[in-house]
Amino acid sequence: MLASSAPENPDEIEQLLDGCLQGDQEAWGTIVQRYRRKVFNVAYKFVGRHDLAEDLTQDVFLKIFKALGTFDRRANFQTWLISVSRNLCIDHYRSVRKERELVDRSVDASEVSAVSPELDALVTLERDDRRAQLHDALARLPETLRTAVMLRDIQELTYQEIATRLALPEGTVKSRINRGRKELARHIRRIMPDGGAPRNATPPAPHGGAT
Repeated sequence: MLASSAPENPDEIEQLLDGCLQGDQEAWGTIVQRYRRKVFNVAYKFVGRHDLAEDLTQDVFLKIFKALGTFDRRANFQTWLISVSRNLCIDHYRSVRKERELVDRSVDASEVSAVSPELDALVTLERDDRRAQLHDALARLPETLRTAVMLRDIQELTYQEIATRLALPEGTVKSRINRGRKELARHIRRIMPDGGAPRNATPPAPHGGAT
């Protein structure tokens, strides 16, 4: 296999990419080893913590692997890889920001406004706890509701865009989003113990459900 320390040249990249697309794990390992530090540096600029940057780097490489078939062989591979990494990190940052806003919006809903102990406890959670709690609550939603909520509140698609993507009437989409937000708020309250810290219980497996 090609040495990871060798300078990039088109013939080597062609050989590695062909190997990756044919399922050669060693070829993919060479690409990861060669460019890992560059991708990590991009990720670190966005998250500012070594452990989070490591996790984000793994996620970025997974998505890059899935996108290898879209790479224009006439372009510079390293330039493309860094550009894709930066865009994926931007998407990650936006997603995390929307998750935090979604937690705040969920607990401000009218059906939970009267439950002050749970609301007060949620407001005092640290950022990472909020994210973990939101993922827990989202996992408890039926798949149909979870998908609708995430497309609207995290990916910020319009109702029409969601309706087109899911091949559903726009009214059905709005209904699922409303139901999903209410269910999300209810689950957030239920996973909050009286003491104010998230429960450590393992969430049930996601289950599907029709509208």
